[in-house]
Amino acid sequence: MSLFSGLDSVTIVGYFLRLGQLLSTCVSFSLVAIEDTLRAGIGNWCFFVWCFCFSASLLILLTELCICRFPFPQFWDGFLHAYAFYFTFACLSASIIFGITYIEYLPQGPAQNRAITATAFSAMASVLYALQVAWMCARPGNVDCFVPTFQGVIRRLENIVACVIFGFITNIDLYQHQPALIWCVVVYSICFILGVVGYFVNGCDYDSDTYPGFLVGQTVLSILLYTTAMVLWPLYQFDENFGGQPLRSNDMTCSGDLPPTLCFWNQRLAVAILTAMNLLAYVADSAYMALVFVR
Repeated sequence: MSLFSGLDSVTIVGYFLRLGQLLSTCVSFSLVAIEDTLRAGIGNWCFFVWCFCFSASLLILLTELCICRFPFPQFWDGFLHAYAFYFTFACLSASIIFGITYIEYLPQGPAQNRAITATAFSAMASVLYALQVAWMCARPGNVDCFVPTFQGVIRRLENIVACVIFGFITNIDLYQHQPALIWCVVVYSICFILGVVGYFVNGCDYDSDTYPGFLVGQTVLSILLYTTAMVLWPLYQFDENFGGQPLRSNDMTCSGDLPPTLCFWNQRLAVAILTAMNLLAYVADSAYMALVFVR
């Protein structure tokens, strides 16, 4: 059943995918909410991811149901594709990080069972969101398949990496003792917010051939900000002269009795690597824009 251009996804298959996404994310965050041992640091980040995915999916479903008699804006299909694309990786990241953190290291019992179930339903949600992305191409009557361009993939990668960084910096003990490290957290937040704003400025289309001035300025500013974070984060985390911890073996949180994701030194290293990845992504983004402009 196809009503308007923006409602091509309102089919029986589309509704089943939406309901499956709602059920999966709801089960995941509900299990974490009732188990205090799963609500700490990274566990809270995973809890937020599942709550956000559930709330956004529910809002989108209600919007389609309540306004189905009116045409949606032209960018609605692009918005649906982008949100499913992002939520696929968000739930997948939460499944991996949450599973590594809790399943193996919790004693057998109700808490471990809840962790296993929450991880399984989170993985199921990521599969359902991925199926939605594929369905938007395969559904009957669809002409334009949303295949991301190179720059579209890069821009999506920038925001996805930022979300994973937020998962690690939920542990405020990593940076609250140093103003320079707090600045790095501010950098990650500013660049992510600018990326979200840029997405809407470009009409919910990261694959457009047009480059509004805001997107150009956002990319250049993000490069400058991430460059400062790329210098300050490793310097203040791993250099003894700046209060850092260069050796993992000296970190008391990295004992064999704790999961590797709860090791502070591992978290510091993960953020440093992800910062470098995002800096390279922004550089590639700007280089591609410059190449297209020259052509």
